[in-house]
Amino acid sequence: MDKAIEKADVLIEAMKWIRQHRGKMSVIKIGGSLMEDESAMMHLLLDIVFMESVGMKPVLVHGGGAAISKAMSNAGLEPRFVQGRRYTDKDSLEIVKHVLGQEINNQLVSKIKTFGGQAQSLSVCFGTNVLYGEKLLLKDETGTPIDMGLVGTVTRVDVEPIQHLCDHWIVPVIPSIALSNDNNEQVFNINADTAATAVAKELHAEKLVYVSEVNGVRTDPNDPNSMIDSITAEKAREMLASGAIVGGMIPKIQACLETLERGVQKIHIINGRLRHSLLLEIFTSMGVGTEITNR
Repeated sequence: MDKAIEKADVLIEAMKWIRQHRGKMSVIKIGGSLMEDESAMMHLLLDIVFMESVGMKPVLVHGGGAAISKAMSNAGLEPRFVQGRRYTDKDSLEIVKHVLGQEINNQLVSKIKTFGGQAQSLSVCFGTNVLYGEKLLLKDETGTPIDMGLVGTVTRVDVEPIQHLCDHWIVPVIPSIALSNDNNEQVFNINADTAATAVAKELHAEKLVYVSEVNGVRTDPNDPNSMIDSITAEKAREMLASGAIVGGMIPKIQACLETLERGVQKIHIINGRLRHSLLLEIFTSMGVGTEITNR
């Protein structure tokens, strides 16, 4: 009986947050080596099904870098990264399309259905594209243009199909690849963080959740105990300027700040290897990651 009462207490605590987020869109980005962890993915997808079941409208945007690198290696192709992004030529793009736009995307949809939810692919590879973009132009420290091949950036999101699925309690599952604005046959490889940010901005989502292998924003990237529970946009800018935020967290925080400016209310960075981290972050008072807000 004591255990049953404890469970009831947990539900009562969650009720406040369930009512607050009911009917609102949340964009959830997953990717990296996390997607190779079967147990972590099972609990994350169960969390997403729970979110939909209590009236939230989750939108899933995914990458799949580890699986792409493995497939490239099997094909005798050497992965190459420039400024943290995968250089993509025609051969590697075909692998990206197959692994990311078909295999992983279809697996995620199937697993959500297995766990009792409803999901649908919005992938260019299945004829239901919602992301459009153009070639990404980067420069090195001297200002010289860098050739990234067929790597792109999102310039437009077709929000109507996403909203339609959410309104019918179907989870949209979107891979981080896009069609060219100018040529409907050209596909670009998109950074998954960039894709999720673009989707959240255009949907004016209430939340954007980055699910990664770290537990949140840290003042010391090597010390999990230095994680910051909550931070304002102003404080995040100060930390960027002072050098307190370093490494791969820099572009993520920059994207977070830009997203907050476009109307998204809150951004979360959580560790997807923690069991039910999505539910713990969204439906408890303490949370388990870093929450970034405008004020």
